[in-house]
Amino acid sequence: MSDNGNAHVAHNAHVAQGTVAEGFEPVREAFEATLAEERAGHSAQLAAYVDGKQVVDLWGGPGITGDSLTGVFSSSKGAAHLVVALLVQDGTLDLDEEVRHYWPEFGSAGKEHVTLRDLLTHRAGLVGADGGFTPKELADDRLIAERLAGQRPYWRPGTAFGYHALVIGALTGEVVRRVTGQTLQEVYEERIRAPYGLDFYLGLPEEQEHRWLSTQPMDPTPEQKREKALGAAGPESLWGIAFNVNHPEHPTDLESFPNSREVRAGGQASAGGVASARGLARMYAAAISEVDGKAPLLTAETAARVAEVHSFGPDLALSGVIHAFGLGFAATAVDYPFLGARSFGHSGAAGSQAFADPSVGLAFGYNRRRFAFPGGAAPEVGVLAKTVRDCVVRVTPA
Repeated sequence: MSDNGNAHVAHNAHVAQGTVAEGFEPVREAFEATLAEERAGHSAQLAAYVDGKQVVDLWGGPGITGDSLTGVFSSSKGAAHLVVALLVQDGTLDLDEEVRHYWPEFGSAGKEHVTLRDLLTHRAGLVGADGGFTPKELADDRLIAERLAGQRPYWRPGTAFGYHALVIGALTGEVVRRVTGQTLQEVYEERIRAPYGLDFYLGLPEEQEHRWLSTQPMDPTPEQKREKALGAAGPESLWGIAFNVNHPEHPTDLESFPNSREVRAGGQASAGGVASARGLARMYAAAISEVDGKAPLLTAETAARVAEVHSFGPDLALSGVIHAFGLGFAATAVDYPFLGARSFGHSGAAGSQAFADPSVGLAFGYNRRRFAFPGGAAPEVGVLAKTVRDCVVRVTPA
């Protein structure tokens, strides 16, 4: 490159900022490699905890710092369903109770015998609404729940599963509200976010807006554009309903969803969460480990319970993509077999990924600003997660 100034800028864009604990130096190298491999403008964060202690805190790329907050899309579901897991652990909720017991209006149109377990495992057949949701409805879990209470399922509940991408947090959240008298977001704030000091919000306060970075749109190569066009499903397909592109006037542009202040201020529990990688990792650390002297949120028994695979196989809402879900959480080890079998977490559409691997005390968080192709956990996550876990195994005494 003839322009030395430009070369210096390009080089710096690939240098990771932040720290790693002794023995985790390969993580920095792997992270820098992913920064170098991505197209121009890529920025990301990576964090990890082991036994409640932070061992990785890295960021790199233009415009981002370790304190930056971005939309984490479906990684929000991890926070939402940690709330549900706590209430199940407390005995407040019963997984096998019919939803209508908690939420009477729900028990209609073929949903009379849907259980809380069915909701959590994406088996209720209620991936969206006929005619779709308006932007105002989709930003508000209460409005989503009102619409879905009378909606007929798109398959017979319990016979199959499909990803309830934009509505699962509203469905389980309404159960939480009916039982506790508080919204899911309020319970999360009081029992999880505030006590553990998490940089992971279901409802971003106005005073934190200065840290917000808007999600950047996908930047596919010409080949990827053709691939995406060939695989596109119609607006009235299960995929179209699940991602709300079936609204005739306001089909949802998922890539810009959290860029709406209304969405991130309300903390829509399916996809409206805002976090840093530090916040993602710290939440899962708090779930399974003592953090700063505070006891883990989940008992070992509850952690194993939420990770237990309930739904596995072709996902009806994602055109047959193979998925695996536990109780609200993804069964992460199915996608990353190097993890312990009882790992649990959730990815987000722009490329974020966060999980706990109780077998080695690991909590992992990755976040990126530009929407990854083709959506969902970014391709680089597997390499980064394996590098982190390999380091944990090497530095942990036998």
